Amino acid sequence: MKKILLLVALFIVPIVAYLFFASGVNSFIKLPVVTNNIADLPTTWQTNTVEPIQLKNKITVLGFTGSDIPYIEGNITNLAHKIYDRNKDFVDFQVVYIAPKGTEEALKKVDEKLGVNVDLKHWHYIMAEPAEIEAYFKQLKLVGNLNDKLGTSNVYIIDKELNLRGRKGKNKKGEDEYREGYNTISAADLHNEMSDDVKVILAEYRLALKKNNKAENITQ
Repeated sequence: MKKILLLVALFIVPIVAYLFFASGVNSFIKLPVVTNNIADLPTTWQTNTVEPIQLKNKITVLGFTGSDIPYIEGNITNLAHKIYDRNKDFVDFQVVYIAPKGTEEALKKVDEKLGVNVDLKHWHYIMAEPAEIEAYFKQLKLVGNLNDKLGTSNVYIIDKELNLRGRKGKNKKGEDEYREGYNTISAADLHNEMSDDVKVILAEYRLALKKNNKAENITQ
């Protein structure tokens, strides 16, 4: 019994406290699912890595660059500094941008600038044809749409089970909330809402990991 109480004190209490203090803006205890079971990325799509980029078993911030890379360079920079750089050390965290084929060189130049101050080892691009990008975005079943360049300033949180997370339904105050994406144009949107929601979902997985480790220790 003492061993169990010690494990609770060491692992569970800190995680619960973290969830409480991390939820300054997000008043959901657990980040709701907006779209269940989205498709993983096709392994046939070209990537900027040797290995295929997949969403399964990763916590992913997913974005769509569109073909006008200079136009969205500021958005990418905002995301890199406000969200990615603060969470990149979480072992299963990644950023993935889907981009039209033909934008590789422009994206490489953006990365060269970012890479001066940010370690981009978990920051990826995957290239696809316009029709493929449109079809993939459509199956996310979102209210928002891509623009005529096949891009959007919004980015989306995808969990390890391929669910798109955001804010949906009633929060703890009983108020209706809906948020499917986070606007990378707005530093405030990233710094407040998205930063808070990423903390919540990372805390969910940290808590699950602690529970699994505790169960293993008890059975040993």
